[in-house]
Amino acid sequence: MISRDIINYLFDSSTVIGVAIAVLTIVYYYSTSTYGKWRKLNVPYEPPWPLVGNTFKMLATLEHQMDTFDGIYKRFADERYCGFYQMKTPFLMIRDPELINAVLIKDFSHFADRGFHKEPSTNILANGLFFLCGPKWKIMRQKLSPGFTSGKLKLTHDQIVACSDELMRFITAKIKENDQLEVKEIMSKYSTDVIGTCAFGLKLDTVKNDDSDFRKYGRQIIQTNFRIILIQILSLMSPRLTKLLGISEFSPDASNFYESVLNEVIRYREANGIVRHDVAQSLIEARKQLVLNSTEKDGFTEQDIVANAILMFLAGFEPVSSTLSFCLYQLAINQNIQDKMRDEMNSKLKEHEQMNNDFLMDLHYTDMVLAETGRMYGITTALFRETVKTYQIPGESLVIEKGTKVIIPIYSIHHDSKYYPDPETFDPERFSPEEKAKRPSTTYLPFGDGPRFCIGKRFAELEMKMVLSQLLTTFRVLPCEKTDYPLKFRNGLAIMVTKNGIWLRFQSISK
Repeated sequence: MISRDIINYLFDSSTVIGVAIAVLTIVYYYSTSTYGKWRKLNVPYEPPWPLVGNTFKMLATLEHQMDTFDGIYKRFADERYCGFYQMKTPFLMIRDPELINAVLIKDFSHFADRGFHKEPSTNILANGLFFLCGPKWKIMRQKLSPGFTSGKLKLTHDQIVACSDELMRFITAKIKENDQLEVKEIMSKYSTDVIGTCAFGLKLDTVKNDDSDFRKYGRQIIQTNFRIILIQILSLMSPRLTKLLGISEFSPDASNFYESVLNEVIRYREANGIVRHDVAQSLIEARKQLVLNSTEKDGFTEQDIVANAILMFLAGFEPVSSTLSFCLYQLAINQNIQDKMRDEMNSKLKEHEQMNNDFLMDLHYTDMVLAETGRMYGITTALFRETVKTYQIPGESLVIEKGTKVIIPIYSIHHDSKYYPDPETFDPERFSPEEKAKRPSTTYLPFGDGPRFCIGKRFAELEMKMVLSQLLTTFRVLPCEKTDYPLKFRNGLAIMVTKNGIWLRFQSISK
């Protein structure tokens, strides 16, 4: 039995204060133990706060990630690079186009990994192509690439047309009831149908089905809430902590749903001898070579195949639907650009007689509009890399040590008036051949660059050009009473998601 003296001692105010001071001292020194890195290396940096570093507002969701990084980018406007701290982790921000080229392309072997060390037991996407590191990333990339060749993309044309036709019928029926539509959800349904049928042979009919499990669980994975934010902070403090606590980064229901469905696709094809020239087939072949017939002790597992199947599915609908929504928003508030796009489409349609691949390849102004959309509303706000081999910056004394986190602030570069005058104005002419030639190539990075550029880039562009061609030759897109201007974005996400959706009015061209 605990004596009264011991109880009195434990609750004595001076003892409590002493313990509190000791705990705070330990936390302080732990959280600031890395804060001398940039000073020692003579890298310009902003002094960090204990525990939170330079990213408190971002971590507390008081501002978007793009605003946090943009603030750091602008404070060091005359530097090629600068340092900051995300909690206790030092990051080197690369600002100079020449250095960006070195990191992403020229000296890629020194920066081959993204530096996201996710735990497979708590994150089902940890073994996906986006997070994979080292040789496993290179091998999986080689296995998946055949699903995105030019020949394979041409085979998806009729499937994309069928999904676009269904979307046109849906919008036509909807505007008879109410011509004001929230386009982000509609485009998400469309892109879900496209990736389902083209990549996995699944006819989902998500556009017509408001209760689609694919959309429900897709929203769960990209949503942010207090639980997700807390897990992200714990992961930043200690990547091993989430594993120790057994906390899943995604909804277990969503993970189980996608894993079950995509496993069934693989089993069904194998059982019935079905061979299709799509992403699922690439995954099936990868499974045979890397899992079933492999003799490597530390090679690939079934979980690697499932993770990449889920990643390909999720990556197939969210970036496309976001880009399409932002594009339609800008076309609604810039009618002259919309008219010019429509004129090009009608002209090329007369020339080619149908919306085939040659027609899509001939839409040069549409390419410029999509490029400008990608500049203003990039798929991601920053690129992350980790130094896998010590690297000395050419012509300088700075040596970037192995393990250093590197960030390339895409949003800030895309909105830098040095490269894009009047950056908040939507101007597709920035991407005419003459204007593009004036800028370093690494000042435009919506799909990344180098060996780790987005594997689905060409498929996404094909899909977006097809649906925009059908939309704009069928409807005029206009602002409505619910249209936000400017758009407001949700904090706590690495991507740009609007708070109130994107509401626009659709008017039949025949009227």
